[in-house]
Amino acid sequence: MDKIILEGMEFYGYHGVRPEEQVLGQRFIVDLELELDLRPAGESDDPGRTVDYAQVFELAESVVRGRPYRLIESVAEAIAASVLEALPVAGVRVRVKKPQAPVPGRFTWMAVEIKRAKTYL
Repeated sequence: MDKIILEGMEFYGYHGVRPEEQVLGQRFIVDLELELDLRPAGESDDPGRTVDYAQVFELAESVVRGRPYRLIESVAEAIAASVLEALPVAGVRVRVKKPQAPVPGRFTWMAVEIKRAKTYL
């Protein structure tokens, strides 16, 4: 399956288990891989036959900047659900990174990664 990849999207949100995380907020980094057939777009050079990157960015941003979640697992699920509902993709891989996680010690980021597919009834 072909992919569209958006990596390193940064948003400020209020997610976390600790109360101060939901009051002070912090930076989150989101990576997305959208699975879809890119042949029609590639062969036709028609923007209407692919996914608008700006729309994908806005979907991820609306979740991260929206209601607070305690877990970044929940943030990832909400992003995946939003993408699958709004866009003509077969599947999505979502990685949510938390570079300022309240963990003592030195690290680049903590993250979760999920992969979800569109279900057809």
